[in-house]
Formats: sequence, C-alpha cells, structure tokens
Amino acid sequence: MITVKDLLDQKQNNLWNIHPKASILDALKIMSLRDIGALPVVDEMGLVGIISERDFVHVIAKLQTCEIDRKIEKYMAREVITVRLDTSLDECMEIMAKQHARHLLVMEKKEMVGLISYGDVIRAFVTNRENTQ
Repeated sequence: MITVKDLLDQKQNNLWNIHPKASILDALKIMSLRDIGALPVVDEMGLVGIISERDFVHVIAKLQTCEIDRKIEKYMAREVITVRLDTSLDECMEIMAKQHARHLLVMEKKEMVGLISYGDVIRAFVTNRENTQ
C-alpha cells in the first residue's frame, strides 16, 4: 500500500503558501515560478483556505475580465480538503473523485507538511505498477 508519505518522499516537497490579501497576480506568479497548481492560503492565525488555477479560471469567467489586482481572499476555497501522511493513495483517489478535488493538503498534528495533486497520485500509481511488473 502506497501512502501519502511515500509519495512526498519521492517528490521535491517544497510547500508554498500565500496571504489572503495578496493579489491574483501574486498567486499566479508563485504558481508559475514554482510550477504548481494550487497554494494554501495562510494568514497570521494559520490556514484559511486554498486557491488553485481552476479558481482563477472561474473568477475570470464570472467577471468576464481578468482583474489580476483583486485579492484572492474573495475567490479562495475556504473548505480545505486534507489528508494525513498515513493516508493511502487509494483513499486519496477516492476523496479526490468524490469531492471533485485536484489538490489535497497534507497535515500532521495541525501542521501543513505537503500538498499533493491529482497528477502526483496518478504518477505514483503508474510508477508503482511499472515497478511491480
């Protein structure tokens, strides 16, 4: 059984985040520079949400314009779907499918320790299958 910990051990696991008062442009710059699709949103009190590339697409479509100076706090998802290091990748796939989530924040003892994407999970399954054949 492959776990989230196994997946994180295999990938470069830098966890980036952004403040809710930051702009859409700020978030897009980080995502582009770091080649990531989502950012946990953290203020002085801790985790308050998550923002993804998909959220930006919805904002632009809703506004019918691209106002990149808008603050992400208005568009972030406030409900963050989390898993633990010992969560199996099978469970992650099930959560992602049921919740229509592309990213899962990894938490241990109330601390953010990683972020995994749907692509990360698929790649881990493929690699594991190739290694067991």
